[in-house]
Amino acid sequence: MFSLHGYGPAIFDGTILTLEVSLVSLIVAMLLGISGALAKLSGKKSLRLIAQLYTTIIRGIPDLVLMLLIFFGGQVLINRVGPFLGYDGYIDINPFIAGVSTIGFIFGAYMTETFRGAILAVNKGQLEAGTAYGMSKVMVFRRVTLPQMVRHALPGFGNNWLVLIKTTALVSIIGLDDMVRKAGMAAGATRKPFTFYLVVAINFLLITTISVYILRQLERRYSVGVKEM
Repeated sequence: MFSLHGYGPAIFDGTILTLEVSLVSLIVAMLLGISGALAKLSGKKSLRLIAQLYTTIIRGIPDLVLMLLIFFGGQVLINRVGPFLGYDGYIDINPFIAGVSTIGFIFGAYMTETFRGAILAVNKGQLEAGTAYGMSKVMVFRRVTLPQMVRHALPGFGNNWLVLIKTTALVSIIGLDDMVRKAGMAAGATRKPFTFYLVVAINFLLITTISVYILRQLERRYSVGVKEM
Protein backbone atom coordinates (compact mmCIF):
# COMPACT_ATOMS: atom_id res chain seq x y z
CA MET A 1 0.00 0.00 0.00
CA PHE A 2 1.27 3.45 -0.95
CA SER A 3 2.07 5.49 2.15
CA LEU A 4 3.87 8.74 2.91
CA HIS A 5 4.52 7.58 6.50
CA GLY A 6 3.11 10.76 8.00
CA TYR A 7 5.14 13.12 5.79
CA GLY A 8 2.15 14.09 3.64
CA PRO A 9 1.52 17.45 5.39
CA ALA A 10 5.23 18.34 5.16
CA ILE A 11 5.27 17.60 1.41
CA PHE A 12 2.10 19.67 1.01
CA ASP A 13 3.67 22.62 2.85
CA GLY A 14 6.74 22.27 0.64
CA THR A 15 4.53 22.30 -2.45
CA ILE A 16 2.84 25.53 -1.34
CA LEU A 17 6.27 27.08 -0.76
CA THR A 18 7.38 25.97 -4.22
CA LEU A 19 4.34 27.72 -5.72
CA GLU A 20 5.09 30.88 -3.73
CA VAL A 21 8.71 30.89 -4.92
CA SER A 22 7.56 30.34 -8.51
CA LEU A 23 5.00 33.15 -8.52
CA VAL A 24 7.15 35.74 -6.78
CA SER A 25 10.12 34.82 -9.00
CA LEU A 26 7.87 35.25 -12.04
CA ILE A 27 6.96 38.78 -10.95
CA VAL A 28 10.64 39.66 -10.52
CA ALA A 29 11.47 38.09 -13.90
CA MET A 30 8.69 40.00 -15.65
CA LEU A 31 9.80 43.34 -14.21
CA LEU A 32 13.41 42.69 -15.21
CA GLY A 33 12.28 41.32 -18.57
CA ILE A 34 10.24 44.32 -19.62
CA SER A 35 12.97 46.66 -18.34
CA GLY A 36 15.62 44.72 -20.25
CA ALA A 37 13.54 44.65 -23.42
CA LEU A 38 12.94 48.40 -23.33
CA ALA A 39 16.65 48.94 -22.64
CA LYS A 40 17.62 46.83 -25.65
CA LEU A 41 15.25 48.81 -27.84
CA SER A 42 16.35 52.11 -26.35
CA GLY A 43 18.10 54.76 -28.36
CA LYS A 44 20.78 55.01 -25.66
CA LYS A 45 23.83 52.88 -26.39
CA SER A 46 24.73 52.54 -22.69
CA LEU A 47 21.34 50.98 -21.86
CA ARG A 48 21.57 48.60 -24.80
CA LEU A 49 25.07 47.54 -23.74
CA ILE A 50 24.01 46.86 -20.13
CA ALA A 51 21.01 44.84 -21.26
CA GLN A 52 23.12 42.88 -23.75
CA LEU A 53 25.73 42.05 -21.09
CA TYR A 54 22.97 40.99 -18.69
CA THR A 55 21.31 38.55 -21.11
CA THR A 56 24.61 37.21 -22.46
CA ILE A 57 26.11 36.46 -19.04
CA ILE A 58 22.96 34.99 -17.50
CA ARG A 59 22.11 32.77 -20.48
CA GLY A 60 25.70 31.55 -20.70
CA ILE A 61 26.05 30.26 -17.11
CA PRO A 62 24.20 27.20 -15.71
CA ASP A 63 21.34 28.00 -13.33
CA LEU A 64 22.83 25.93 -10.51
CA VAL A 65 26.15 27.78 -10.70
CA LEU A 66 24.35 31.14 -10.72
CA MET A 67 22.27 30.09 -7.72
CA LEU A 68 25.39 29.28 -5.73
CA LEU A 69 27.29 32.36 -6.90
CA ILE A 70 24.50 34.79 -6.11
CA PHE A 71 23.60 33.20 -2.77
CA PHE A 72 27.08 32.75 -1.35
CA GLY A 73 28.58 35.73 -3.18
CA GLY A 74 25.74 37.93 -1.99
CA GLN A 75 26.24 36.68 1.55
CA VAL A 76 29.91 37.65 1.47
CA LEU A 77 29.22 41.02 -0.16
CA ILE A 78 26.53 42.04 2.32
CA ASN A 79 28.69 41.12 5.31
CA ARG A 80 31.60 43.11 3.92
CA VAL A 81 29.44 46.16 3.28
CA GLY A 82 27.68 45.88 6.67
CA PRO A 83 30.53 47.36 8.78
CA PHE A 84 30.70 50.41 6.51
CA LEU A 85 27.02 51.00 7.25
CA GLY A 86 27.55 50.76 10.99
CA TYR A 87 26.44 47.15 11.48
CA ASP A 88 29.06 44.79 12.90
CA GLY A 89 26.93 41.64 13.32
CA TYR A 90 26.73 38.76 10.86
CA ILE A 91 23.96 39.14 8.29
CA ASP A 92 22.32 35.90 7.23
CA ILE A 93 20.44 36.12 3.91
CA ASN A 94 16.92 34.71 4.01
CA PRO A 95 16.81 31.62 1.72
CA PHE A 96 13.39 32.60 0.35
CA ILE A 97 14.57 36.07 -0.65
CA ALA A 98 17.80 34.62 -2.04
CA GLY A 99 15.96 31.96 -4.05
CA VAL A 100 13.35 34.34 -5.44
CA SER A 101 15.96 36.95 -6.32
CA THR A 102 18.20 34.45 -8.05
CA ILE A 103 15.49 32.73 -10.07
CA GLY A 104 13.89 36.06 -10.95
CA PHE A 105 17.27 37.44 -12.00
CA ILE A 106 17.98 34.38 -14.16
CA PHE A 107 14.64 34.30 -15.93
CA GLY A 108 14.58 38.06 -16.30
CA ALA A 109 17.21 37.54 -19.00
CA TYR A 110 15.03 35.05 -20.88
CA MET A 111 11.97 37.25 -20.47
CA THR A 112 13.99 40.15 -21.88
CA GLU A 113 14.41 38.37 -25.19
CA THR A 114 10.80 37.18 -25.18
CA PHE A 115 9.41 40.67 -24.60
CA ARG A 116 11.87 42.27 -27.01
CA GLY A 117 10.76 39.97 -29.80
CA ALA A 118 7.10 40.58 -28.94
CA ILE A 119 7.53 44.35 -29.05
CA LEU A 120 9.30 44.15 -32.41
CA ALA A 121 6.42 42.06 -33.75
CA VAL A 122 3.93 44.90 -33.19
CA ASN A 123 3.00 46.71 -36.39
CA LYS A 124 5.05 49.93 -36.57
CA GLY A 125 2.32 51.62 -38.57
CA GLN A 126 -0.02 51.40 -35.58
CA LEU A 127 2.60 52.94 -33.33
CA GLU A 128 3.09 55.80 -35.78
CA ALA A 129 -0.68 56.25 -36.00
CA GLY A 130 -0.92 56.51 -32.23
CA THR A 131 1.80 59.16 -32.20
CA ALA A 132 0.12 61.05 -35.04
CA TYR A 133 -3.14 60.95 -33.09
CA GLY A 134 -1.41 62.89 -30.31
CA MET A 135 -0.67 60.11 -27.84
CA SER A 136 2.41 60.34 -25.65
CA LYS A 137 5.03 57.56 -25.75
CA VAL A 138 3.69 56.16 -22.50
CA MET A 139 0.13 56.14 -23.81
CA VAL A 140 1.18 54.51 -27.08
CA PHE A 141 2.95 51.79 -25.13
CA ARG A 142 0.01 51.21 -22.80
CA ARG A 143 -2.79 51.31 -25.36
CA VAL A 144 -1.14 50.03 -28.54
CA THR A 145 2.11 48.19 -27.84
CA LEU A 146 1.29 46.36 -24.61
CA PRO A 147 -1.97 44.62 -25.64
CA GLN A 148 -0.43 43.31 -28.87
CA MET A 149 2.88 42.52 -27.21
CA VAL A 150 1.11 40.21 -24.77
CA ARG A 151 -0.31 38.15 -27.63
CA HIS A 152 3.07 37.76 -29.31
CA ALA A 153 4.87 37.09 -26.02
CA LEU A 154 2.54 34.42 -24.61
CA PRO A 155 4.13 31.36 -26.31
CA GLY A 156 7.65 32.27 -25.19
CA PHE A 157 6.39 33.48 -21.83
CA GLY A 158 4.65 30.16 -21.28
CA ASN A 159 7.81 28.19 -22.02
CA ASN A 160 9.83 30.36 -19.64
CA TRP A 161 7.21 29.91 -16.91
CA LEU A 162 7.25 26.12 -17.23
CA VAL A 163 11.04 26.01 -17.03
CA LEU A 164 11.01 28.46 -14.11
CA ILE A 165 8.70 26.17 -12.14
CA LYS A 166 11.12 23.26 -12.54
CA THR A 167 14.10 25.47 -11.72
CA THR A 168 12.63 26.15 -8.26
CA ALA A 169 13.90 22.69 -7.31
CA LEU A 170 17.35 24.30 -7.04
CA VAL A 171 16.35 26.37 -4.00
CA SER A 172 16.63 23.22 -1.89
CA ILE A 173 20.42 23.48 -2.11
CA ILE A 174 20.44 26.83 -0.30
CA GLY A 175 18.35 25.54 2.60
CA LEU A 176 14.82 26.52 1.57
CA ASP A 177 12.24 23.95 2.70
CA ASP A 178 10.51 23.48 -0.65
CA MET A 179 8.95 20.16 -1.57
CA VAL A 180 12.22 18.79 -2.98
CA ARG A 181 14.03 19.38 0.32
CA LYS A 182 11.07 18.06 2.30
CA ALA A 183 11.04 14.94 0.13
CA GLY A 184 14.78 14.50 0.63
CA MET A 185 14.41 14.68 4.40
CA ALA A 186 11.51 12.22 4.35
CA ALA A 187 13.42 9.89 2.03
CA GLY A 188 16.41 9.94 4.36
CA ALA A 189 14.29 9.16 7.41
CA THR A 190 12.28 6.35 5.80
CA ARG A 191 14.87 5.10 3.29
CA LYS A 192 12.25 5.23 0.56
CA PRO A 193 13.57 7.87 -1.87
CA PHE A 194 11.60 6.57 -4.86
CA THR A 195 8.28 7.06 -3.08
CA PHE A 196 8.86 10.66 -2.08
CA TYR A 197 10.61 11.83 -5.24
CA LEU A 198 7.80 10.23 -7.26
CA VAL A 199 5.32 12.38 -5.31
CA VAL A 200 7.46 15.45 -6.08
CA ALA A 201 7.53 14.55 -9.78
CA ILE A 202 3.73 14.14 -9.82
CA ASN A 203 3.26 17.49 -8.05
CA PHE A 204 5.45 19.27 -10.59
CA LEU A 205 3.56 17.56 -13.41
CA LEU A 206 0.22 18.69 -11.98
CA ILE A 207 1.43 22.28 -11.62
CA THR A 208 2.79 22.41 -15.17
CA THR A 209 -0.32 20.74 -16.61
CA ILE A 210 -2.61 23.30 -14.97
CA SER A 211 -0.26 26.06 -16.16
CA VAL A 212 -0.43 24.81 -19.75
CA TYR A 213 -4.23 24.84 -19.62
CA ILE A 214 -4.32 28.41 -18.28
CA LEU A 215 -1.78 29.58 -20.87
CA ARG A 216 -3.83 28.06 -23.69
CA GLN A 217 -6.92 29.90 -22.46
CA LEU A 218 -4.96 33.15 -22.40
CA GLU A 219 -3.67 32.57 -25.93
CA ARG A 220 -7.21 32.00 -27.15
CA ARG A 221 -8.43 35.13 -25.43
CA TYR A 222 -5.69 37.34 -26.88
CA SER A 223 -6.09 35.78 -30.32
CA VAL A 224 -9.75 36.74 -30.63
CA GLY A 225 -10.26 38.77 -33.80
CA VAL A 226 -6.80 37.93 -35.12
CA LYS A 227 -6.73 36.25 -38.51
CA GLU A 228 -4.60 33.11 -38.55
CA MET A 229 -2.11 32.92 -41.41
